Amino acid sequence: MSSGQARTGGRILVDQLLAQGVDRATCVPGESYLAVLDALHDAKIDVLVCRNEGGAAMMAEAYGKLTGRPGILFVTRGPGATNASPGIHIARQDSTPLIVFVGQVDRSMREREAFQELDYRAAFGPVAKWATEIDQVERIPEIVARAFRVATQGRPGPVVVALPEDMLLDTAVVEDAPRVQPVEPWPAPQAVDELGRMLGEARRPLVILGGSRWSEAARAGMVEFSERFGLPVATSFRRAQLFPADHPNYAGDVGINPGPKMTERVKGADLVLLVGGRMSEMPSSSYTLFDIPSPRQRLVHVYPDASELGRVYQPALAIEASPAAFAESVRRLEPPSRIPWLQSTAEAHADYLERTETPKKGPGAFQYGEAMVWLRDRLPEDAVVANGAGNFAVWVHRFMRMTGRRTQLSPTSGSMGYGPPAAIMAKRIFPDRTVVCFAGDGDFLMNGQEFATAVQYGIAVVVVVVDNGMYGTIRMHQERDYPGRVSATKLVNPDFAAYARAFGGHGERVERTEDFAPAFERALASGQPAIIHCLVDPEAITPDRTLSEIRGTGAR
Repeated sequence: MSSGQARTGGRILVDQLLAQGVDRATCVPGESYLAVLDALHDAKIDVLVCRNEGGAAMMAEAYGKLTGRPGILFVTRGPGATNASPGIHIARQDSTPLIVFVGQVDRSMREREAFQELDYRAAFGPVAKWATEIDQVERIPEIVARAFRVATQGRPGPVVVALPEDMLLDTAVVEDAPRVQPVEPWPAPQAVDELGRMLGEARRPLVILGGSRWSEAARAGMVEFSERFGLPVATSFRRAQLFPADHPNYAGDVGINPGPKMTERVKGADLVLLVGGRMSEMPSSSYTLFDIPSPRQRLVHVYPDASELGRVYQPALAIEASPAAFAESVRRLEPPSRIPWLQSTAEAHADYLERTETPKKGPGAFQYGEAMVWLRDRLPEDAVVANGAGNFAVWVHRFMRMTGRRTQLSPTSGSMGYGPPAAIMAKRIFPDRTVVCFAGDGDFLMNGQEFATAVQYGIAVVVVVVDNGMYGTIRMHQERDYPGRVSATKLVNPDFAAYARAFGGHGERVERTEDFAPAFERALASGQPAIIHCLVDPEAITPDRTLSEIRGTGAR
């Protein structure tokens, strides 16, 4: 915009978002940023008004996951900001670009503990990549542009920007900042050459894909690389969409309980190429797959942020590069004339298929595993599958194969309540794609209020609530470590199908396996936000073991 026109801080801020290409934001309104809400009134930004800041934050984080561009969230001061903290923490641990704008008290009232006052630098500094406050209206373009760079460059993550209420009413004549294009770190040619030499010496290599900053080109590039070299490729915890599950080189998921064969495959590899991921607690099976600080395997770690290279594991070769730049750079490498690991690659895929093909029959009239396999074979190739955290998610990760463009939308941070808001945002971005959310009974009610948001905007997600009447993961650990001493894990739940209808959506109740498929078809056909309430026997706690079996092996 021309520097000749005076604008309020609220208008300048919204104009910066438009200049950065922002098309969507989430919020819970507050009086502390009324000037921004007014500027958003006629702006070409799709603003989803949510029912709680936690749900709004997770929606914005899901936008960052799905697009690679920063999710944008507006919340009010004090409790509004702290309610949003789970989504900010997810963005940090999941390396997702997110920018949170928080209303702040009038500058003249600071440090008096004014109404809902909070020091956002102190409150969010440890979890955000950058937490700041805009004190001068003239600096809005500068700081917003920097926020976009910090959120997207290196290891992506959350930025928190506080907006004093009176600053948003000030006026200034300023130029808009240019649109930010994140820096794409490229590997040094000699590092790529060294990787080629190491592959030439390997006998049992394994590729593990994880993290963020992936694009369609990067995924396709890694598929092509794996095909030329015949490499087995695994995906890390809740990043299954990074490699097609039906590809003959796919080795499976390195996540919670990857299974004995995958565990041995990682530990027995003589070369591990880790691209994009950090191999933190969950994908490393509580830091047991690699020795710290020096892995037994020759580790080649490819990551877009130098501060993460060697942070935990000292690699044999560190390559600072984004997944896209790395995938493009390795195209010039030539495979060995004789590839000694081809049989191992085929065995890895066969092991994966065996582990994920047919679920074991468990207790109860509703077989969750069978329903999952039916969905696996029925959902379109471009479906989005969202979930939060809990034992119910084990079936999703085990049996829902991410083939084609099918997308896994899950928090690697393990945050409960993520599935419903994430699924709502996915369906808002991709209205023509099928979006299914899986949620446990305890998990759903942590952000189930956002079902009202789905109804308000006509966002036709299908939520499958898996109800076993307890916080299942904690109960499992409880029975293992303190058998028979149930404490604080039992839940008394509502009729979730009636809950859906009360909000104006479609509701179904399923108690038998054979009733699931027609209920799901009716939910899709309704064209409404829908909840399918599935009653699961509490004994069916994992795909492999019952609750009684776990209790029987617990401490005495």
